[in-house]
Amino acid sequence: MKILITTDGSDFSKAAIEKCCQMVVNPENTAIKIVSVYEMTFPLDVFPTPTDFTEKLETSAREQAESFAEQAEAMIRRFFPNSNIDLTTQIAVGAPEQILIEEAKEWNADLVVVGSHGRGFWGRMLLGSTTDALVHHAPCSVLVVRKPR
Repeated sequence: MKILITTDGSDFSKAAIEKCCQMVVNPENTAIKIVSVYEMTFPLDVFPTPTDFTEKLETSAREQAESFAEQAEAMIRRFFPNSNIDLTTQIAVGAPEQILIEEAKEWNADLVVVGSHGRGFWGRMLLGSTTDALVHHAPCSVLVVRKPR
């Protein structure tokens, strides 16, 4: 089975990773790909040339996404200490919903696991929702995991 897990470092993502690990019956026949996506928002510079500040913002965002993926990988490896589980990570920049849907298609994922941020109807209407986009557009099943109370 091929499972794509997305992480943003939140407690919701950690709950999703934990639930996914609990569901894996045969780790040797399971491939897990951890994807951490960051979006770049550029400040409105008064000067037309790129600044060190913009470069530092991108470096910081990438390093944070890498850290989230490393934490998720460590969590999964702790859950399966004596197995040879196929585990990879990917860092991407762009719109999370687009990247995750495309990656699920290209990688032929059987399942996408994502944490629910619990924003509800108004939050989705105002903010958009990666989870909502995955549920409606992913090429495979999607497991949305709520953070335990």
